[in-house]
Amino acid sequence: MEYKSGLAFAQQLDHQDELKSYKSQFSHPTQENGNPYIYLCGNSLGLMPTSTPDAVKVELEDWAKYGVEGHLEARNPWVSYHELLTDKMAKVVGAKPNEVVVMNSLTVNIHLLMVSFYRPTAQRYKILMEYSPFPSDRYAFESQVRFHGYDPKEAIIEMMPNEGESTISLESIRETIEKHGDEIALILFGGVNYYTGQAYDLAKITEYGHRKGCVVGFDLAHAAGNLKLRLHEDGPDFAAWCSYKYLNSGPGSLSGIFVHERHARDFDLPRFAGWWGHDKHERFLMSDDFKPMPGAEGWQLSNPPILSMAAIKASLEIFDEVGMDKLVEKSKNLTSYCEYLLHELDTDRIKIITPSDPAQRGCQLSLSVKGADKSLFNQISVAGVIADWREPDVIRIAPVPLYNSYEDVYRFVEVLKDQLVRP
Repeated sequence: MEYKSGLAFAQQLDHQDELKSYKSQFSHPTQENGNPYIYLCGNSLGLMPTSTPDAVKVELEDWAKYGVEGHLEARNPWVSYHELLTDKMAKVVGAKPNEVVVMNSLTVNIHLLMVSFYRPTAQRYKILMEYSPFPSDRYAFESQVRFHGYDPKEAIIEMMPNEGESTISLESIRETIEKHGDEIALILFGGVNYYTGQAYDLAKITEYGHRKGCVVGFDLAHAAGNLKLRLHEDGPDFAAWCSYKYLNSGPGSLSGIFVHERHARDFDLPRFAGWWGHDKHERFLMSDDFKPMPGAEGWQLSNPPILSMAAIKASLEIFDEVGMDKLVEKSKNLTSYCEYLLHELDTDRIKIITPSDPAQRGCQLSLSVKGADKSLFNQISVAGVIADWREPDVIRIAPVPLYNSYEDVYRFVEVLKDQLVRP
């Protein structure tokens, strides 16, 4: 698409956008003057669907009406509530339904999956991770390594960017796996690097890792609901993601996991067990012997928090209606338009460090601010933009295709332009 400057062009793009009606299906924060903020922070917390309060209210009403009997008598019986999410979540991440379940929080799930899939030996004990992962991942990896009696400085290999660059090339990843693969027990990358916004080639990383006998997993916190994922086809052993960023399920909401179906009936895999992972046909017989369900459901621990799942259900209904193909198509256009406008700015104070190739990013752009000065971020915040600052020097913006418009992007760049010329 050939982009042009000016508000009229942004409004023309919005007029042509077949997803434009979905913007009104989300609640948008407003300033004290009553004007809506320009919300570009869906990579941190997605906006609330307007259908969410009613979805939660249904469960509150049934709790009030039925008490404990709601597990069977509620309009959406709680005993099987998680199953209402499975098919739609599987579509979002490109998996089979038996490979997916929604449960726990993200870092809890990372730990649970590492119990099963990080099985170090004297010869093969290292973890290969991306450059500058989200700190929670780093903490999880280091604590797991220590738990197994290894020194993180020896057992963790962190990929580093190429000289003079902010991102990691696929060739560097391949070379590292080729060089160290015989020592690597687990490759665990993010799907999208939270800081730079670089999207990794999950299929290739999986291929390289499996070729060397490594287990491969992904933290898809910044990828689920953002990228067109094909987890079953790409073939990693496992993955996990949160649901409160691009999946709009509310602060601190539940996580999803993927376990490839080739592990579905490998009941010898070590795991931390809980009764909700027990065979559901025998669960209430209260057996002393744990009998895990096949597939991802067998990693569940406890009965799920229904109110949180109701919010996830409301959002997934929108995703199911739109489909990831249309979302990703608009995402690429919207992000490329934003990139075009940013390149039009006459300034050396900011630099886009996110890859320019749409195949290597989602809807996030990371703007490195010269001199690591947070004042520019503070100025655009006061001027009505909700974005995200990450130390030491990056403003992250995410024009989300479900609820951001081309005019939102245009107005953000105009705000940024005004603040850049201020002394």
